[in-house]
Amino acid sequence: MKIGIVKEIKDRENRVALTPAGAKILSGAGHTIMVQEGAGIGSCFADAEYQQAGARIVSVTEAWQADIVLKVKEPLPSEYPHLNRQILFTFLHLAGVAPDLTAALLANNTTAVAYETVEDDHGRLPLLAPMSAVAGNMAVTMGSYYLARFNNGKGIQLGTVLGERSGKVVILGDGVVGRHAAAVACGMGTNVFIAGRHPDRAAMLKEKIHPDLTLFLSTPENIAGHLKDADLVVGAVLRHGAKAPHLVSVEMVKAMQPGSVIVDVSIDQGGCIETSQPTSHSAPVFEKHGVIHYCVTNMPGAYPCTSTLALTAATLPYVRKLADKGLAAFRDDGGFAKGVNTHQGFIRRKEIAAAVDMMDRYKPF
Repeated sequence: MKIGIVKEIKDRENRVALTPAGAKILSGAGHTIMVQEGAGIGSCFADAEYQQAGARIVSVTEAWQADIVLKVKEPLPSEYPHLNRQILFTFLHLAGVAPDLTAALLANNTTAVAYETVEDDHGRLPLLAPMSAVAGNMAVTMGSYYLARFNNGKGIQLGTVLGERSGKVVILGDGVVGRHAAAVACGMGTNVFIAGRHPDRAAMLKEKIHPDLTLFLSTPENIAGHLKDADLVVGAVLRHGAKAPHLVSVEMVKAMQPGSVIVDVSIDQGGCIETSQPTSHSAPVFEKHGVIHYCVTNMPGAYPCTSTLALTAATLPYVRKLADKGLAAFRDDGGFAKGVNTHQGFIRRKEIAAAVDMMDRYKPF
């Protein structure tokens, strides 16, 4: 197989889809690795390292002409002309983006495989998990930064001051993002409240994260009550392949205190806060109803060296399987097959077809 590694062009996105170590493994297995010039520089990998690993350094056009194209983020409009019948393996988040990308994938018969919908034998999302962990860690540090008065925040510091806890963090969701955000917030010494659907997890979360955190049942009434005096709200809700539900309404945001901060990590899937809208690393925040919103759609891109190593460690076994077997890899692994979002001009996941209003183009894989 010819495997192309494309340089990311999303705003300040410096991750890369394959490390030199991964290139060496794949080239050693007999595959041709074509890395776009400069693709790994932002993640601390020079072109020479890929060449030493057996890869070729090529142009953007040649990288896209491979049998399998590896990326980190979804193709942007300027990349649509490169789409064809290749296998594209990347984060897509089709339910949370404009339907233009889905239409382009369908029109070009691209087999688009999304990291975020690949499942393991236990129904978990092994390729999304490492980036969720990084984003969860970031959510609290970014939120803390924007709480500073010089950022128009409340001026509340999250942490412990001479033994007294300062600040209130409310986390919506107790999955990978929520747990990592809670661990960071608890480590700082602030007051942490997690909204979840399973109250019986409280003992486990207290044991694994911190005995002082509070888990409350995720209901509109409970969320609204906690948001009224929250300093930082972290949106960490996920539905596999589907658009994120709005757990926080406009009215709830209006009731929050001026200068409070929202970090909506769910923004890739549309966001779980009704007032959220996508932002970038170049312009990460906006203010709505007196509340600062941080809704960057590629949060882990801020720490590309860490993120690339974590991501590629998870994806490499799947890339190897896909390179060795082609489409047969999906027949042999039902969880991997759930990553197929488009194939032969059809949408292959019902949740995505519903989210982009294209149920007429849905066909099970």
